[in-house]
Amino acid sequence: MEKLLSTKTDLKFVPESYILPPDTRPGNTEVPFFETIPVIDLKGEPAQLIQQIADASKEYGFFQLINHGVEEKLLQDVLDVTKEFFELPAEDKATIFSDDPKRSCRLYTSIDYMNEQVHYWRDALKHPCHPLEEHSQFWPQKPAQYREVVGRYSVEVWKLSLCLMDLISKGLGLEPGYLTEMIEVQLMSANHYPACPDPSLTLGLPKHGDVDFITILLQEMDGLQVLKDGHWLAIKPLPNAFVVNIGHTLQIISNGKLKSVEHRVVTNQKLARTTVSSFIYPSYSRQIEPAQVLIKDSSLPLYRAFIFKDFLDTYITDTYQRKPPLERYKLQV
Repeated sequence: MEKLLSTKTDLKFVPESYILPPDTRPGNTEVPFFETIPVIDLKGEPAQLIQQIADASKEYGFFQLINHGVEEKLLQDVLDVTKEFFELPAEDKATIFSDDPKRSCRLYTSIDYMNEQVHYWRDALKHPCHPLEEHSQFWPQKPAQYREVVGRYSVEVWKLSLCLMDLISKGLGLEPGYLTEMIEVQLMSANHYPACPDPSLTLGLPKHGDVDFITILLQEMDGLQVLKDGHWLAIKPLPNAFVVNIGHTLQIISNGKLKSVEHRVVTNQKLARTTVSSFIYPSYSRQIEPAQVLIKDSSLPLYRAFIFKDFLDTYITDTYQRKPPLERYKLQV
């Protein structure tokens, strides 16, 4: 419990164990905003919407989503209740704190605190959400409204993920239901990045790509940065918008047509930042491979088939070792 950053109130400097090697520090260079990131209105005309999402997923791997159907009050409520969770007394948070990554619902700090060489400036509460009735009883009991608010939010995000996967399927020319039938797991991570004495020395999260199909992020202040053409660009939060990004698994199924783009999280010297990420996965036993319809003509498969659980295991190992997670699954073409 003493490891949690959210329980420390007197941090005047960055502890040595959080100081990154010079070549991986964000430094003091000002990062410009990502002005060209697509902003997609989900209430747009269907054919145009399919094309916009396809173009954004191929060119950028990221887009912001507005008019997505999740009520503004619910968005604010879920941010408020997760902030309240991280402000709980240490003894309340201790009941759910765990260093065991196999525990389904847990509070932890950094990424893999016990095994990593350098720590990251983040506390996180992570738990599965779908189906709700199988998981919500294991969620935190405090704050009192946590299960009710996060439950309603999770249901709405799951509906949104089904909608997005259907639109992405159509944009790729896949048969109806191809991607929606594959998704089974919704994992939520509430991330808390306390104010940091010197943001130039550390990161909230290192450079990485996501392992899932898509990630749906709710944020209200900047801190997320995307690597575009070798340069870091900051994503400016839009009111009541989601940030959506393509994960490695969807890049593979699309046979490289869609991009899983590397990103990182920087810290803020004056303000704490709390975000809510929803990761959309297939079943852990699902075989993942490029969709046959995308390789049946002149294209060759770029990736070999594998079981998602195996990919998840190697992804974690490769990411910690700063190796490209997709490299071991690429075919020579």
